[in-house]
Amino acid sequence: MKAKLINSIKIKMKPLLNKNQINELNETLKNTLKEYDVIKKNKKLTISEFKENKELLDNFLSSKQVEGCSERTIDYYKTTINKMVDCVNLKIESITTDDLRKYLSDYKNQTDVSKTTIDNIRRVLSSFFSWLEDEDYILKNPIRRIHKIKTRKVVKEVLSDEHFEILRDNCVNIRDLAMIELLASTGIRVGELVNLNIDDVFFNERECIVLGKGDSERIVYFDAKTKIHLQKYLESRNDSNPALFVSFKKPYNRLGINGVERRIRELGRDANIKKVHPHKFRRTMATNAIDKGMPIEQVQKLLGHVQIDTTMQYAMVNQSNVKIAHRKFIG
Repeated sequence: MKAKLINSIKIKMKPLLNKNQINELNETLKNTLKEYDVIKKNKKLTISEFKENKELLDNFLSSKQVEGCSERTIDYYKTTINKMVDCVNLKIESITTDDLRKYLSDYKNQTDVSKTTIDNIRRVLSSFFSWLEDEDYILKNPIRRIHKIKTRKVVKEVLSDEHFEILRDNCVNIRDLAMIELLASTGIRVGELVNLNIDDVFFNERECIVLGKGDSERIVYFDAKTKIHLQKYLESRNDSNPALFVSFKKPYNRLGINGVERRIRELGRDANIKKVHPHKFRRTMATNAIDKGMPIEQVQKLLGHVQIDTTMQYAMVNQSNVKIAHRKFIG
């Protein structure tokens, strides 16, 4: 509570003092208050404080929109930060490290969510408070001392060659076959798949242009099988929709993310294969590429990742290859 009080005083005095004077004030307050107990009266935020909090959050979300974050991501930021602010019930500038530690701890105990979920919340709050610090709304980022939460690393499953062949055999129409072939061959995200237009596909070069996160374009490549199935699918259509994948019934609307995810889950269920979803094709492509010797930097380029660490999370090295390498290099 003393730290919170000192921080609040420093924020109010910041416009009147230089950096050295702020540091001197900080030491003076700490020495003066060290023999006192400070207890804060419980109170609700005033209307003006509530508006200030909302304005800071709105400004942060606007900056994320400018950076090219999707609406889905922005909604997640908004919901996560609002929950924290409502629970802590303080002006954002007055929130301390202890407040955030208590919030994360209480949230974990009350909801019994995984450590991964708690760390995702921590990352969102870290992004928010880092932005506040960069924009000079706060003097010090209170979440900087709350480090990444250690989580158990789970090797996520990929589709085996056998399972992929079974899925192929269970496709009763050319659209679904073309769709899973494209996902498996390119490793694109489901959001990128549904945004593809026919004009984005170049059959002679066996490549297409996708719009990734942050509105960044990149070229991805597909194999000969995918080319043949895509061409057959397009030849079977009688509509004028520019979208690459559309619904079967009139008015032949562009397929959405939910529609693709639902259809692929159904294919997995019909084939008696567990946990089949669009992202599994992406992870499988990355893993197979790494296993076959493609440099990680090139896989990163194909997947459209900014950070190579993200690529490494998708590319889980095949354990049998580790065994072979051990025998080759170690004996």
